[in-house]
Amino acid sequence: MRTLLITGPGGSGRTTIAAATALRAAGTGTRTLVLSADRTDTLGAALGTATGPTPVGITPALTAWRPDAAERFRDDLTAFQTRAATVLDLLGTDRLDAEELTPLPGADELSFLRALRDAALSDRYDLLVVDLPPTPQALALLALPGELRRYLRRLLPPERQAARALRPVLGRLAGVPMPAEWLYETAARWGVELAAVEAVVADRDTAVRLVAEPGPAGADAVRAAGLGLALSGLRTEALVANRVLPETDRDTWPGRPSPDHHPSTSFEPIFLTLVAQQRKTLADWREAYDVHPVAHLGRDPRGTDDLTTLHVPGTGARPTPVEWQVADRIAADGVLVWHIPLPGAIRDELDLIRRGDELVITAGPFRRLVPLPSALRRCTVAGAALREGELRIRFAPDPDLWPRER
Repeated sequence: MRTLLITGPGGSGRTTIAAATALRAAGTGTRTLVLSADRTDTLGAALGTATGPTPVGITPALTAWRPDAAERFRDDLTAFQTRAATVLDLLGTDRLDAEELTPLPGADELSFLRALRDAALSDRYDLLVVDLPPTPQALALLALPGELRRYLRRLLPPERQAARALRPVLGRLAGVPMPAEWLYETAARWGVELAAVEAVVADRDTAVRLVAEPGPAGADAVRAAGLGLALSGLRTEALVANRVLPETDRDTWPGRPSPDHHPSTSFEPIFLTLVAQQRKTLADWREAYDVHPVAHLGRDPRGTDDLTTLHVPGTGARPTPVEWQVADRIAADGVLVWHIPLPGAIRDELDLIRRGDELVITAGPFRRLVPLPSALRRCTVAGAALREGELRIRFAPDPDLWPRER
């Protein structure tokens, strides 16, 4: 299945572009599901049809779905209480009724990630269009499965399960119950589910599309988004420049105010300034992205008729995979060099910390902990440099760990 992750700064029209993209694909006969992470029904407002916790058919080939985190949270916690019945009874704990359960912080994110996994693994659709939150929240959401898996491995290492046969004996000796089998089974089940979400995001058929309105604020947001996506190992397939103002036929543009709307100000100079700002931003974006301008309709698009007039890009392109390559320069310089693309990174906002076999990379407001390739684990960090939007980290082989030549 092809998956399109659509994000961008808040207020840029992400949901509208996601709905228009899905509608265009469905118009070609592609079985399409558009999935929304928004708590409010902005997707339904764009499509002209309410969406909710169950998939809703919009056209014969288009389905929309906005998962209900509260319902899934109640189901999960009820199941947890059933599995932990012995421990809860031992502690004298009262059970919670499903009717009194409300989602805890983080429940929305986990529920949406599971819905994303279910949708991507379904054979009912050929294309999944995901309306993600604004870019900073979207990056945190996509990083959540990997972070949770790392926490689970630290809290319940798989090797500890080898001692499960001793737990009854240890429990009798200590006089307290040892971790029950259900605890490890639950951790393993969550590990599998989180790994499945990671696989969807990392799949070669998954692409990211940025949506932004050209202008100074949009330019800053795209610069930050590009850096965050690159650090996450995601490459932007296309940049949709939304609400582009017309350079000609301004007199007939639907969004032009009536002459008596602002009698004390002139519309034309303001309009020309905005157009000039957009033209400059679009020119800058085209140097780094595959840019697709979408015209401003003069109003907020509502319903399928409006969405079909938006010339959003098709879904046939495939992004070039992001590769963090390790260059062997031992013969020339005695080091291995890890090349990490970080477009838009600023030297003063970069930080690197080596922790065992992992590297903590901080770039501006973004932070990621990544495992080192096997060859680099036997090396020490010898320096780093930022050149032309690429972080180059030098590793010197550790004589005590590096294989010796015979």
